[in-house]
Amino acid sequence: MVSMNRNMEPMGPAKGFEEVKRLSKSGVEYWQAREIMSLLGYDTWRSFEEVIKKAKRACMTSGQAIENHFVGLGKMVKIGSNATRTVVDYKLDRYACYLIAQNGDSVKKEQIALAQTYFAIQTRKQEIFQSLASTEKRLLIRKEMIDQNKRLFSTAKKAGVEHFGLFNDAGYRGLYGMPLSDVEKRKRIKKGELLDRAGSTELAANLFRVTQTEEKLRKDSVSDQSTAVKTHFMVGGKVRQTIKDIGGELPENLQPEKHIRLVEKELKALGTYDDTMQRIGYTPPLSKKPKKTNKKSKFK
Repeated sequence: MVSMNRNMEPMGPAKGFEEVKRLSKSGVEYWQAREIMSLLGYDTWRSFEEVIKKAKRACMTSGQAIENHFVGLGKMVKIGSNATRTVVDYKLDRYACYLIAQNGDSVKKEQIALAQTYFAIQTRKQEIFQSLASTEKRLLIRKEMIDQNKRLFSTAKKAGVEHFGLFNDAGYRGLYGMPLSDVEKRKRIKKGELLDRAGSTELAANLFRVTQTEEKLRKDSVSDQSTAVKTHFMVGGKVRQTIKDIGGELPENLQPEKHIRLVEKELKALGTYDDTMQRIGYTPPLSKKPKKTNKKSKFK
């Protein structure tokens, strides 16, 4: 069985699927077949390609267009003596991966069983997200932003970043076209409140900036602060350009919304907070009860 934490995030063996997951320029997640092959317990492409063929047939039988889920890729690989050749690969969306897992040999391969559960859960989470109201989407993305920011700063620290204020502001300058302090003035919000006052569209743009920066720092093996800062600025700028290309509203022009803490407070007052958190797949951490002591605290 796939090990999950309280937020329905994979742990243990299934975590590998998260680590090789990629995001397209439009923010759509996908996997490459040759990268998940070993995760599913297959040693040779020939045997794994047979499973992909079965998954394609299943896709067609379900009435889905194969090319929408299985996109052929040509990948160059070295074969020695500085020679290269093109090998077949596939760009797979979540549904394609789910079908591959369902058509794999779960009896002989424990990895297939893990993948079946993982992609079933991820598919269900996406279905839930699409049915969420605007407020619920905002809550979900804000929770995700907190987790992904922690991951980014951990990676940035390993990349040699010491001045995190400089590093953080570079991402905002790239995405918003101005420093964070100017964004806050433009939106007339308090210092440090940008993400807590952002709507789901603005949060989604920032989430894309954060996840892509973290991935690029790792893949490029960045090892100095200057390059890390430039990387964060560049990725933020790429996200901004994408918004322009598709005719979207630039994030600095989006109006701030009610503080996220007030939204949570209102939900609690209505008695719907726990149900909302459960619906978006998030379980708040249990608060620890303070130990009883006879000593009077000097703090009040």
